[in-house]
Amino acid sequence: MTLAPRPGILEVAAYVGGEAGLAGHNRVIRLASNESALGPSPRAIEAYRALASEIERYPDGGAVELRKALARQFRIDADRIVCGAGSDELIALLIRAYAGPGDEVLHSRHGFLMYAIGAKTAGATPVAAPERDLTADIDALLARVTPRTRIVFLANPNNPTGSCLPAGAVERLRRELPANVLLAIDAAYAEYVTRPDYEPGIKLVESFDNVVMLRTFSKIYGLAALRVGWAYCPPAVADVLNRVRGPFNVSAPAQAAAAAALEDRAHTERVRLHNERWLPWFRAELQKLGIVSFPSYGNFVLVRFTDADAALAFLNGRGIIPRRMAAYGLPDCLRITIGTGEEMEAVVAALAEFARAGGAPRSAEAG
Repeated sequence: MTLAPRPGILEVAAYVGGEAGLAGHNRVIRLASNESALGPSPRAIEAYRALASEIERYPDGGAVELRKALARQFRIDADRIVCGAGSDELIALLIRAYAGPGDEVLHSRHGFLMYAIGAKTAGATPVAAPERDLTADIDALLARVTPRTRIVFLANPNNPTGSCLPAGAVERLRRELPANVLLAIDAAYAEYVTRPDYEPGIKLVESFDNVVMLRTFSKIYGLAALRVGWAYCPPAVADVLNRVRGPFNVSAPAQAAAAAALEDRAHTERVRLHNERWLPWFRAELQKLGIVSFPSYGNFVLVRFTDADAALAFLNGRGIIPRRMAAYGLPDCLRITIGTGEEMEAVVAALAEFARAGGAPRSAEAG
């Protein structure tokens, strides 16, 4: 008898992260993974290094100090916070806890790949609702809710499209969902959003017992290598997550660095302001070149090309690494992270050369 995994596991397409290097290039411009342009807070680095001599010790399994820091920062209840090894782990834990064979996990068409991967891994069926103008469509999501639906994942802002729904739309989604369906709001890029009608999900979590908000330290806080995420939950959901997570799922240096990053609000604001300057600049430069891009509320821009593979090869040839989007059902697009000012100028220069070579014919800008 041949050893075999549980049915459906071999149908899972493994997640592939953004490339970090290119053959033949000693130095590259990494713009594939939506990492922080300015890196982590110096305080976070110091806190991480301070624990280097204590790595024989197990971390605090309850992440108590980190949860207290989050509670102070966001004025929320520490007892309703669950920390994880990035929001990826928390996505997987929610699915494992609330969905299984015969159940459905709903998400928008171009949502984060881990929703579908997590569903398949748990034996559940992922269901993708069509979007409107690369934005989650509340009516389409609601139309695909069935008696088998257990979780609805809504990334807001959405990766990779950059779109963002106002608070009223998200509230309507929650209001019209059955009470036995969990709404998981993935707000990984919330810190970049400044529009006045946006709310990351805290109010809904505090008002209803079937809403969870997911957040991460990988983006604006620049701690992607440490894998720290957190969920704000109704008490019953927090209890469930604490039962199914690993007992020491966030390392002690990661907890310390994350807490220190929260306290350095000046650094976080510098990162946000940097993005506020360079994202619109980048889109304006693309428009001058006749290259289509889409509005974004994150730290990245989705860019459409006549031939995305040719654009990718051209940029790679100049040591620039964007992210291909074919796995997200967007084969004609690349996602480009907002890097440093020097890096963005280099990308524009390369794309201008690409356009002059006939690779990016002039067309009307989207959005």
